[in-house]
Amino acid sequence: MRILVTGGAGFIGSHLIDRLMAANHEVICLDNFYTGHKRNILRWMGNPYFELVRHDITEPIRLEVDQIYHLACPASPVHYQYNPVKTVKTNVLGTLNMLGLAKRVKARFFLASTSEVYGDPEVHPQPEEYRGSVNPSAFAVVTTKASGWLRHWRLTTIVKTMLKFVWCEFLTPMAQNVGKRWSRGE
Repeated sequence: MRILVTGGAGFIGSHLIDRLMAANHEVICLDNFYTGHKRNILRWMGNPYFELVRHDITEPIRLEVDQIYHLACPASPVHYQYNPVKTVKTNVLGTLNMLGLAKRVKARFFLASTSEVYGDPEVHPQPEEYRGSVNPSAFAVVTTKASGWLRHWRLTTIVKTMLKFVWCEFLTPMAQNVGKRWSRGE
């Protein structure tokens, strides 16, 4: 299977690529390196089943893939607050571009989001059904909008979609370094 991972040079994306490569898939890593690191994916460079494309998803791209794992977005408050316009564009235009690609090639689509969209939670950990207290931050608003589009596309197109939230609890061991650019071995 030919699989696209946006944000593939990031901490979570690079680990996903490891799993996909171990399962003998062809993988395209799409990243602009705004927060990701090339060193996270160096082990796959030169592998005939791996391709690295330096690209900003706010611009459309034409690829042929079977699945898309859309992980591209600055996730740390330090990064998304440093350039909020870029964050909005990545969430809005990037998600629309990737959904458009999925529709064109009839690929399955997975959107990873963040619990940030729920605001300050009253429940820990938050189940998928939790609607929380909505955070009015620009990051939360556009991330919520991206997941809303995903639900709309699932209902109105032939694109098979999936949405999952990357919970802050997953990153608990890293909490003391919020905002740090993560790479392997750190």
